[in-house]
Amino acid sequence: MEKKVVYLVILILLTVGLVFWSVPLTFFASKKAPSTLPTTTPDTDNKLTNITMEQKILMVVAFENFSDEEYFIPKEVLEKAGFFIDTTSTQKGMAKGTDGGEAVVHIGLEEVESENYQAIIFCGGSGMAEELDNPDFHKLAKDFYQSGKPVAAICVAPALLAKAGILKDKKATVWSSTLDKSLIKVLENNGARYEESPVVVDKTIITANGPAAAEEFGKAIVNFLTK
Repeated sequence: MEKKVVYLVILILLTVGLVFWSVPLTFFASKKAPSTLPTTTPDTDNKLTNITMEQKILMVVAFENFSDEEYFIPKEVLEKAGFFIDTTSTQKGMAKGTDGGEAVVHIGLEEVESENYQAIIFCGGSGMAEELDNPDFHKLAKDFYQSGKPVAAICVAPALLAKAGILKDKKATVWSSTLDKSLIKVLENNGARYEESPVVVDKTIITANGPAAAEEFGKAIVNFLTK
């Protein structure tokens, strides 16, 4: 009798096992929530469409050998103050700093429209020293100046503003050393009034004399734009 009961139990267990084996395993799988990811790649080119002119500043660098400190320090000061920076140069791509820094140049000179920016900044460095007579840079400086917008330059770059003809009767500073005061003469020969000071502000013109003044230069631009 006991053997019959054991056989019966085994038979029941086998029957139940066969039933469950025949049910698709997907029946027991957890149901996944539908994906919320977009089916197309977002248009990253339009991610800044809400940035207004009042928030945008254009920085100009030499494509090779711009001054890292004179680019990155003012840029950081301005960004912390809520401004967005566009960078331009003689070509698009990755501009190289003298200390190994890199700046993404994503807007060409021919694409720049002064009405899209609140101010323009010319950064210095040995590369910019070779661009002081660049007519395209001169045109940029004049376009912003004639629009009544701030034009800023640091290190050797104030000499570029002088050669562009926008420093006449303006106070300004520029890089110099005990052995080389040639850029001071460039300013004076183009009608500027040279001042031996780290940063000089005269109406819409803001100039600084080198990397040691980079942070003060950035703060002077912020103060001018937010006053």
